[in-house]
Amino acid sequence: MSGDLDQKTAYELLGLKQKEYDGICEAMGREPNYTELAVFSLMWSEHCGYKHSRPLLKNLPTEGEGILQGPGENAGIIDIGGGQAIAMKIESHNHPSAIEPFQGAATGIGGIVRDIFAMGARPIANLDPLHFGSLEKARQKFLLEGVVEGIASYGNCMGIPTIAGEIHFEDAYEGNCLINVMCVGIVDQDKILRARAEGPGNLVVLMGSTTGRDGIGGASILASAEFDETAQEKRPTVQVGDPFTEKKLLEACLELRDKGLLVALQDLGAAGLSSSSSEMASKGEVGIDMDISKVPLREQGMEPFEIMISESQERMLAVIKPELEAEVLAICDKWDLDANVIGKVTDTRRLRVFLGEKMVADMPVDALVDEAPTYVVPAVRPAHEVDEPLAEDHYQPPSDLNETLTTLLRSPNICDKSWVYRQYDHMVQTNNALWPGAEAAVLRIKGRKTGVALTTDGNGRRCYLDPRRGARAAVAEAARNLSCAGAKPLAITNCLNFGNPEKGEIYYQFQEAVEGMAEACKAFQTPVTGGNVSFYNESFGQAIYPNPVVGMMGLAEDVTMIGTPGFKDEGDAVLLLGNARPAVDGSEYQSHILGDVAGRIPDVDLEMEKKLQLLVREAILEGLVKSAHDVSDGGLACCLAESAIDGGKGAVIELTSDQRPDLLLFGEAPGLIVVTVEEKYLEHFAQLALDLPTQVIGRVEGERLLIRASGADQIDLPVAQAAKAWGAALETLITG
Repeated sequence: MSGDLDQKTAYELLGLKQKEYDGICEAMGREPNYTELAVFSLMWSEHCGYKHSRPLLKNLPTEGEGILQGPGENAGIIDIGGGQAIAMKIESHNHPSAIEPFQGAATGIGGIVRDIFAMGARPIANLDPLHFGSLEKARQKFLLEGVVEGIASYGNCMGIPTIAGEIHFEDAYEGNCLINVMCVGIVDQDKILRARAEGPGNLVVLMGSTTGRDGIGGASILASAEFDETAQEKRPTVQVGDPFTEKKLLEACLELRDKGLLVALQDLGAAGLSSSSSEMASKGEVGIDMDISKVPLREQGMEPFEIMISESQERMLAVIKPELEAEVLAICDKWDLDANVIGKVTDTRRLRVFLGEKMVADMPVDALVDEAPTYVVPAVRPAHEVDEPLAEDHYQPPSDLNETLTTLLRSPNICDKSWVYRQYDHMVQTNNALWPGAEAAVLRIKGRKTGVALTTDGNGRRCYLDPRRGARAAVAEAARNLSCAGAKPLAITNCLNFGNPEKGEIYYQFQEAVEGMAEACKAFQTPVTGGNVSFYNESFGQAIYPNPVVGMMGLAEDVTMIGTPGFKDEGDAVLLLGNARPAVDGSEYQSHILGDVAGRIPDVDLEMEKKLQLLVREAILEGLVKSAHDVSDGGLACCLAESAIDGGKGAVIELTSDQRPDLLLFGEAPGLIVVTVEEKYLEHFAQLALDLPTQVIGRVEGERLLIRASGADQIDLPVAQAAKAWGAALETLITG
C-alpha cells in the first residue's frame, strides 16, 4: 500500500465494500498493493462488473438468424447478406454529461465509435437518444445546448452523420440527464476483428493519444455512484476528447485491418489499460505482461495506478505478431499517431504490470474479469404502480380540443426537433435514403438495392407506471418505426438506464423491464446483440424514470420503396390500422395537459403488432401505401397533424367510437398505425390485410385538418397554423 492511506480508507475511497475487498484478498492470496487495488476497484465497479445486472441480463435472447456476434465483444454484428455485416452498439455517458455536458457527450460519441471500428467496421451513422429535465429550468437549457454541441463537434469532425435519435423532457431527469449514444458501422464479413488476445509471444501495442490523468475514476467514482452535493467535485473524472486524433486512429486501424496485420483490437474506454488488457486476455484465455514505462504520458509524475486506470480518450490496444512490428509502427507513423510496444501475450492467465524492470502489479485475469461479485436485491414493487387503469371519467375533458392539439404540438416531446439535428452533419458519406425527422432513418448500402434502417426508442414515463409493459412497448414501437419505413426489424442493442439498484424498488423496475424486453424481442425475433447498463442515475435520492432505451436496426429490401409519414395526394384514403383502445394513462396528454402521471399503461398485443407491421411492410414494398405513421406521443390527433404538416396537406377525418373525444384523440396505446392508400388500391389493400383490423377514417383533402367524432367537429385547424406551432416551439423554448 502506497501513500498515507490505510487499507480500509483506500478501498472505501475507491468505491469497494468490505466484503469485496476481502474477496480481492482471497483471489490474490494476499493483500493487494495500491495499484492492484485501483485496478480491481475499476474492474469490480458496477460500470465494468455489472454486479447487479449480470444475473438478469442472461434472460435476454441473444442468438438468432443472422447474428454473427452477440454480447461479449465491443459491438454486435448482424449479417445483411452479400458478404457484408452491420456492427452496432449503444452506450451511455450520463454521469459525465451531467457534470460537463460538452465533453461528456463528445467523449460518449468517441467511445462508441471506437467500439465499432474495434470490430473492423467503418462507422456510417450515429444516433442520439437524449433525456433532460424541463426546459423551463436554465440549467437544462445549458445541458441540452452543451450536449448537442458536443455530439455535433465530435461526430462532424469525424465525418460520421448523426441521422436519428429522440429527445424527451421530464422533471424526473432534472438531476440526471440521459445521454445515450449509438453507433453503426459496416464491415465485410471476412474482415471482422475481435478483442481476443492470442498467441503467447505476440506483442501488445498501444496506439493513439498520450495518457494523462483525465478520466481517472470515471467508471467507479463517477459512473457507479449517485450524485449529491459533491457532484461538481467529480469534474476531473470527465474525459477530454480529440476527434481529429480519433479520425486518424480510425483510418490507421482500418488500414491495419485491410493489410491483415492485427491479431486482436480493443478500444480503451472505461478503466483504460486495466479493462482493455485484462478483457483481451480473458477472451483469449491467456495472460499479458505490460511495461507501463513505455506508455507515452502527457503529464509528469504519473503513478503506476494512474497510468493503469486513466481513461484518456482516443487510444486502442492491438495484439500483433512480432515479425509485423515494423510494418504496424510505420502505418501508425504515417497517420501521425503514437504507437508503442508496451507488452506481450503470455500463457500465465495473469495480468502483470512492470515499471521498467520492477513489477508493480500481478493479478489473475479470471478474478479481474469474471469473478466480480453479483448481487440479487429483494424486489419491492413501488407504491405508485397499480393494477388497473384510470377510469375514463377520471379527468374532466378540456373545453377546446383545437387548443389542446395546438398545445401538444408545441410540447417539447412532440414538436419539431430540427433545431437539434440541423447542427449535425447528417448528410456526410451521402448514404441517406430517408432524412432525420421521419419514423426511422434509412441508409443506402452502396452498390445494392437494400438499405439499413435505424431507430431508437425509450419512454421512461410509461416504464415508471409499468416497467414490464413499458419495456415491451419500447421494443414494439422501435419495430413499428422500422416497419413504417418499410424495413424488417432484425436486432436490437439496448441501453438500460435506472436508479440505484441497491434499492428494492429500483431493482424491481430493472427486473421487470428486462423481462418485458425479453418477451418482446422473442416475439419480434430481434435478438439483443449487446448494450450497456447505466445504474445510479439518482440525485439526492431522487431516481430518474426507469428508461430501457432500444436501438434497433432492420433491412429495407428496396430503398426506392420506403415509407414516409407525410400525406401525399388529394383524395387518398386515410386508414387506421389496429384496434387498440387509447388511454390517458402515461400519455403526453396526461403529463403535459393534465399535469399528472398515474394509472397503468395499456399493454401491447405482440401477436397483433407482428401481423400489422408485416402488413405495412408488404404494402409499402408493393407500392400500395403512400404514407405510414405510427400513433405514439400525443395520440391519433398528433399523428394526423404530423402527417399533414409533413406533407403540407389537410385531411377530413370521421371517427366512430364510444370513447370520449379527448381520450380517443389524445390517448395513447401501442399498436395503431395511420396509412394513406390511393382510392383505386383500397380493395387490393383489404385483400392483403385479410381479417386484420383496418378502417377507412377519411381522405386527404384541402389545407385544414378536420376531425369529426361523437357526431361533432372536434378539431378544425389550418395545417399552416399547426405547422407554425409544431415547428417553432423547441427553438423558442431554448433561445427565448
